[in-house]
Amino acid sequence: QVQLVESGGGLVQAGGSLRLSCAASGIGFSISTMGWYRQAPGKQRVLVASVTRDGLTTYVGSAKGRFTISRDNARNTVDLQMNSLKPEDTAVYYCNTFPPRHLAWGLGTQVTVSS
Repeated sequence: QVQLVESGGGLVQAGGSLRLSCAASGIGFSISTMGWYRQAPGKQRVLVASVTRDGLTTYVGSAKGRFTISRDNARNTVDLQMNSLKPEDTAVYYCNTFPPRHLAWGLGTQVTVSS
């Protein structure tokens, strides 16, 4: 059974930091490229960053230079360190494989950045 559980979101002021964590099971984690996605109100869910099983990272758009994705294959977790947060980072954040398994989405974790 696939299970993805995100945590670590919250309310933070602009310029602050948050660290998100995702615990994965049932997806063959160690061989999968993993990604963090976000969905802002009224917008589509989009990829923020991804990390291959060997640790090669890719960042999309405004995540470059501010966010760091990492994974622990022994613990089946993938984290997203977010620094210099901006109000436009406000969204629900999800983890999944990349490309995503559409039946595997978890509940996500809400990140709200106040100006």
